[in-house]
Amino acid sequence: MIWQNHIISDGQVLLGKPILKGTRISVELILELFEAGWTEKQILESYPSLTSDSIRAVFAYLKDCLKQELYFPISA
Repeated sequence: MIWQNHIISDGQVLLGKPILKGTRISVELILELFEAGWTEKQILESYPSLTSDSIRAVFAYLKDCLKQELYFPISA
């Protein structure tokens, strides 16, 4: 999965937050929907411009962020 084919950041859109290419749908929104209990099917039905690949790209993007240690430390 090459997430860069699906996710961009544009300072003119949503203050530069990472978004799914060709939309104003942020990576953050997709994560919030999953956190709220939405399924992939519900997301795709509600946002028909998205694909399964674009949703998987969100997780590939996050994986790369974690590999680059772009996260907040959590104390035990």
